[in-house]
Amino acid sequence: MTDSSATDDNGPKNHRTVDRVTQILEEVVYNPGIGFAEIARALGAPKSSVHGFIQGLQARGWLYEDNRRFYLGPAVYGLTLASGHIRAGQVTQADLDALHEATGLTVFLGVEAGDQLIYIGESGTDALTGFAARSNIRRTLLNTAGGKALLVACPDPEREAHLRRQQAENPGLVSEFFSEFADISGSRVATNLRHHGAQLALAAVVRNQAGDSVATAVLIGQAAGMRPREETLRATLLKHVDAWSRQSVSAREPI
Repeated sequence: MTDSSATDDNGPKNHRTVDRVTQILEEVVYNPGIGFAEIARALGAPKSSVHGFIQGLQARGWLYEDNRRFYLGPAVYGLTLASGHIRAGQVTQADLDALHEATGLTVFLGVEAGDQLIYIGESGTDALTGFAARSNIRRTLLNTAGGKALLVACPDPEREAHLRRQQAENPGLVSEFFSEFADISGSRVATNLRHHGAQLALAAVVRNQAGDSVATAVLIGQAAGMRPREETLRATLLKHVDAWSRQSVSAREPI
């Protein structure tokens, strides 16, 4: 006769902290725009504990707050990119595909999550670039073209706070950003070189209809092929992101 209690002891077990964190995410999934008091009520937990959980989820990009209402953050979409294709909101997969077709380059759509950049959409990735994107969904803002574009576009107090946090760990990247700031601000396009200069990235900010920066579009390819047509690529990139910025937000595409 089988001892069912032994099987149960070896099976999955609930963990109070994990239960509360996952319940917060589930409440936000099923009730987008839910308020703090409603979340605390649903959990039946002390408000101080719930506040700490929510702050931690916001810091890692799993939640974001708008007008005291909570929504899923970009980290969720970063994971879906790591496992497959999904796009949502203002920029569609068709938009990314159109930019890829116009340039012949890999296209990524990225968003800021805390102090990092997360890719939430892609088009035209080759095997190596796609693997790198799915293997590392989080990137330092200062070490990416998309992150630098977002930093230039964000409000001064937010940018200064980010640079202060990075100064101790990445003083070289902070110094490099300062040297590029005027050019990025004037041209609206940030650049980055990787793999010892072999790979070039160009990035520009996508804004919503209110003019707020909400994402960054990134073109990535071999530097040797991109350099001779860089001006054309910059113009094409800006043409597309400006068109996207005039689009309204649509419902999330089905998974």
